[in-house]
Amino acid sequence: MITIHELRRKYIEFFKARGHSEISGKSLIPENDPTVLFTTAGMHPLVPYLLGEPHPAGKRLTDYQKCIRTGDIDAVGDPSHLTFFEMLGNWSLGDYFKKEAIRWSYEFLTSPEYLGIDPAKLSVTVFTGDEGVPRDEESASIWRSLGIPEERIYFLPREDNWWGPAGETGPCGPDTEMFVDTGKPACGPDCCPGCHCGKYFEIWNDVFMQYNKKNDGSYEPLAHPCVDTGMGIERTVAMLQGKKSVYETEAFTPILAVLESITGKRYGALDNNPETDRSFRIIADHIRAATFILGDPKAVLPSNIGAGYVLRRLIRRAVRHGRKLGIDGIFLAKPAEAVIEIYKEPYPELLENRARILEELEREERKFLETLQKGEHEFEKMLPNLLRNPEKIMPGRLAFRLYDTYGFPIELTEELASENGLAVDRAGFDEAFKKHQELSRAGSEQVFKGGLADHSEVVTRYHTATHLLHKALRIVLGEHVAQKGSNLTAERLRFDFSHPAPMTQEQIAEVERIVNEQIARDLPVSMTMMPLEEAKASGAIALFGEKYEPVVKVYTIGDFSKEVCGGPHVTHTGELGKFKITKEQSSSAGVRRIYAILE
Repeated sequence: MITIHELRRKYIEFFKARGHSEISGKSLIPENDPTVLFTTAGMHPLVPYLLGEPHPAGKRLTDYQKCIRTGDIDAVGDPSHLTFFEMLGNWSLGDYFKKEAIRWSYEFLTSPEYLGIDPAKLSVTVFTGDEGVPRDEESASIWRSLGIPEERIYFLPREDNWWGPAGETGPCGPDTEMFVDTGKPACGPDCCPGCHCGKYFEIWNDVFMQYNKKNDGSYEPLAHPCVDTGMGIERTVAMLQGKKSVYETEAFTPILAVLESITGKRYGALDNNPETDRSFRIIADHIRAATFILGDPKAVLPSNIGAGYVLRRLIRRAVRHGRKLGIDGIFLAKPAEAVIEIYKEPYPELLENRARILEELEREERKFLETLQKGEHEFEKMLPNLLRNPEKIMPGRLAFRLYDTYGFPIELTEELASENGLAVDRAGFDEAFKKHQELSRAGSEQVFKGGLADHSEVVTRYHTATHLLHKALRIVLGEHVAQKGSNLTAERLRFDFSHPAPMTQEQIAEVERIVNEQIARDLPVSMTMMPLEEAKASGAIALFGEKYEPVVKVYTIGDFSKEVCGGPHVTHTGELGKFKITKEQSSSAGVRRIYAILE
């Protein structure tokens, strides 16, 4: 029976044996991508290379990548949705194309040496074509040559079998997806791969970026088409092991065992209330995701904005469901230890950052328990007026105020109300909550524009400016300064760096002056590929804790700055405009944060 670690190893070995370089998976926190809060897919860190930039490791790549998707947090708790997951991937950057990609996919899936899936259980989908792009007969023909019969090759439209472009224009193309027939009966005469009835399980996806979409909406063939593939580890292993859900695999069973020992309840017991198992799953998923976020080299901490808010929400939702299982005290560190133990080999950063993970979890738990006490106190203040109401109903707007202002869960409000002979207007609460979600979604759409790296001209300028800022800070404050993270949008740059004290106004002014001086010099920006150790020996700055390939890109800005970096950059500093620091503040212990703009 294949395990998550075996699947990861077999996949990487398979593609390395076919000329692919294994590259390191990247941080969960995108370094220079204002479009998303987290790395959302295996291909996400590779977008610049799929769009044409040369990769230091060559044209054939393979890796495993940790990912987080936050759009379905409320759905987590069912047997399939996950917040954190791992993706396996292999890429061709203008090298091989459909024939090799499809043949290798088929070989890995069906060969007894690898996954050993019965070919008779495989069905595939390909792009049916439309006005702009022809039917993908090439992929269908390759599948036929491998023995997939016509009745198991499905031609589906753009919404099912097409990727991209990332924006309005750019590289895009058809994909072919592979499905395993689970043996369940079809839900109807139109049932086919892609249906959500459970008969077909999607196991792999090969994307063929062979077109460039132009401004006029037409498509032209790319000179160097690329291949991007992806396979989800947890769901694939669950299917291969014959499990009903991912929570029955070794990715979760040790976490659930810890929760069983804490609660005295058993996950999956026949006499369980369905809500009991749901709470087990929510805690297990959320603590796994929170552990990886806190253990990441570019860790964010719980806060009320951005990625920090997502982390806070995960932790607090886990605590709330712990209470539903009867846990009153601090408990998240124990299941977090189980997560670290499961993943310490493929992700050694979890063990390296163990102390931070456990400390931050406990700190946030204690803070939330204080929040719950405040909410209970506010409820007590409302109680006399509520009891005077002859209908003995708590208005939904008041219940929502407890939730919105104090983070007090509606379930606890209902519990307290019931203890005092009151009901809660749940419909009124749900209406207020829905309005809140719509407002939040409208705001988040400004961030989640496409889920892919923003390489627009303005973001490229800000990226280059961070290099000048980094070097200027080291000149003014000292060589101890090291970048601890950055975030770029089309409006500003944010730069975190190690420094023990607030900067003085004189220091801020001097950093500004130095950066603008280099901009005025209109220095050339050049890129060279070289081995990592050679880059460091040449004086190039590399980020501590970052995973680099053996060969890296080194960007040199005139005689001023040299850094290991993936790009993108302007060609001359004169393109940047005037640099202005708008704010300097604390980020966390020993780390300062600068906001700056280019005018």
